[in-house]
Amino acid sequence: MTQRVALATVMDRLAIDAVITGYAVAVDDGAWSDYGALFTPDGRADYRDAGGVEGPADEIARWLAETMRLFPVRQHLIVNRRIDLEDLGGYTGDRAEVLADYLNPMCLARKAGNGSAVPGRAESGQAGGPTPDFVTGGRYAFELRRADSGWLIRTVTVHEKWRRTPGA
Repeated sequence: MTQRVALATVMDRLAIDAVITGYAVAVDDGAWSDYGALFTPDGRADYRDAGGVEGPADEIARWLAETMRLFPVRQHLIVNRRIDLEDLGGYTGDRAEVLADYLNPMCLARKAGNGSAVPGRAESGQAGGPTPDFVTGGRYAFELRRADSGWLIRTVTVHEKWRRTPGA
């Protein structure tokens, strides 16, 4: 592998890592247009293993926007990213697969005295912030493609391994 190829590989890995981080930030912040921009035009997401739905990224973004109203406070932690770049005889190709573990604590919306939801109001934890009501962990499987604009997600599949829910 030449230095030029090695540098290109490092740059690809950094760019892919930025896409995966962008995915977590978009979901946590409810930035659904940003979420959609991370996918190829034929991009799909599959959340069935975690009790959700599967379909085109734009439809999933609308479903997430509605579903995540229940959890106004959420924070994905995506770790242990294993990036497998397509190898074209020592040169990186235009496809990549990423397996990454996740931990996702979320807080349910609370009702104010007038019956309206209060985002992020939960019982205070030791650090003074909301205590998560719902925590899930598992593994994401991403398939990415290189586009003119950079790396994009073609598919993401959630493989939930465990969850803790209220009262559990």
